[in-house]
Amino acid sequence: MRESWRWYGPFDKIELTEIAQTGASGIVTALHEIPYGEVWPVETIEARKATIAADAGLGLHWNVVESLPVHEAIKKGEGDLAPLFANYRQSMANLAACGIRTICYNFMPLIDWTRTRLDAPAGRGGTALRFEAAEMAAFELFMLKRGEAEADYSGDVRRKAEIWFQASSEADRAVLLSSIMAGLPGAYERYDVDGLRTALAGYDGIGRAELRANYARFLAEVVPAAEELGMWLCVHPDDPPRDILGLPRIVSSEEDIAWILSKQDARANGLTLCSGSLGANPANDVPAIARRFAERIHFAHLRNVRKDADGSFEEAAHLEGDTDMVALAAALLAEERRRRAEGRTDAEIPFRPDHGHELLSDIGRGTHPGYPLIGRMRGLAELRGVIRALEHSGVSLEAVR
Repeated sequence: MRESWRWYGPFDKIELTEIAQTGASGIVTALHEIPYGEVWPVETIEARKATIAADAGLGLHWNVVESLPVHEAIKKGEGDLAPLFANYRQSMANLAACGIRTICYNFMPLIDWTRTRLDAPAGRGGTALRFEAAEMAAFELFMLKRGEAEADYSGDVRRKAEIWFQASSEADRAVLLSSIMAGLPGAYERYDVDGLRTALAGYDGIGRAELRANYARFLAEVVPAAEELGMWLCVHPDDPPRDILGLPRIVSSEEDIAWILSKQDARANGLTLCSGSLGANPANDVPAIARRFAERIHFAHLRNVRKDADGSFEEAAHLEGDTDMVALAAALLAEERRRRAEGRTDAEIPFRPDHGHELLSDIGRGTHPGYPLIGRMRGLAELRGVIRALEHSGVSLEAVR
């Protein structure tokens, strides 16, 4: 498996020289400065590649795009979409011309990953990202005032939400809004409450069936081009894997993934196996999902979560959450062995340690939420140990099921 690291380019406070010291060699990044829907020029792609590879001694290269964003108009299916589809295909062609062939993307409406706390206390020090159901309910019911939200939460969560809201200050509410808005990588526009309410209104009348239809159209427009270019498109699961803010989520379960991969039954139409996103849904058996769809996994985000009964969850240390990371790593290694047996030269699955705790000198550094240096390096080291042990012992997938 190819050790990789997410880097936000010129927006990142972590330097390439620091990333090299973690042991990772693949860089997962994007041209975040280019507005959604516009073409990524070859010259700009090459310039970013050159920045990453400038010091040959670091041994770094750009191996995965995360993300080539899908414009909101495509998700809503509104207007003349032909130029947006053409631009997406051209960006793919330009990336392929520059030797970058793996693209992670998502189809989450409006908001990407969502948390209510960016600095929840972690055991023995440090902080973690957390999704607190009662705080999300407080935001929806009493700040956003989305009337339909009442049906989305249990009576107990609604009661806790009201208690939180009544006790909160304006500063507390501002922090909550900021935390919810933090999960928009590359789209640096943030909404205030009124702006979010207006943006959500743009999805009126779009439910699960409509969003699925719009997604199927997107796949039909771009997957054949990806196949022709020899590229891998890898959809990222919803985070959290449930409807949120009244918006449908359609990449949240094993059934969702099966539907997506069947709509364009081509190797180019693949999956980013995110163990944290899928792991936040109690119904998802992440190692089993990895085994079922192994052939179509082209990229992996490895992290862990610890879930509460009310729907809350938080980022756990990589080997300490609810997902069996040893079984998951074994499933991915088994797929690599299968690909090598086929004689494939692209058998290696790139992965990155995802959403680490803020630890030690991470605190106060101001890195992107969820993307500290020390916390992710700890996760990478733990995962590296699991992978090396499995490779050395030759333990089969069956042995760790």
